[in-house]
Amino acid sequence: MAANLVIVESPTKARTLSGILPADYRVEASYGHVRDLPSKNGSVLPDKDFEMHWDVEPAAAKRLEEIARALKGAKKLILATDPDREGEAISWHVLEVLKEKNALKKQSVERVVFNAITKNAVAEAMANPRQIDGALVDAYLARRALDYLVGFTLSPVLWRKLPGARSAGRVQS
Repeated sequence: MAANLVIVESPTKARTLSGILPADYRVEASYGHVRDLPSKNGSVLPDKDFEMHWDVEPAAAKRLEEIARALKGAKKLILATDPDREGEAISWHVLEVLKEKNALKKQSVERVVFNAITKNAVAEAMANPRQIDGALVDAYLARRALDYLVGFTLSPVLWRKLPGARSAGRVQS
């Protein structure tokens, strides 16, 4: 049993990081985003303070079970996804799912970020953990709510009225 469970986004990054960290660290990959808003009506509720209802991605369900099992016996959960808004969101989603599964017992939870996978960069990140950045998560949630409320509504109209249009998402606007 590893004393520390580290979560990154990609299996390649997990393998590389495993070669840098000491033996008491186990590194697992989330394989990117683990939850998303279903396209059905009611996934974002503006009248209820923009309450959001998430579904676990089918491909991610097995990974999350593996992560929950790996967490048993660990003393610490270290969320080391990418240092951008999407990486922060992935860490937040993983943590939320683990909480829902009651997989977290007495483990401490830390967030670390590094811009390079080198021995020095990883050591520096591990020496300076922080909490999940709520402002980055809020920015992600606002973007997803807008994509859902505006993009999902307008895209079908665009497809009918403008042949060749892709979507009304934020990137295309």
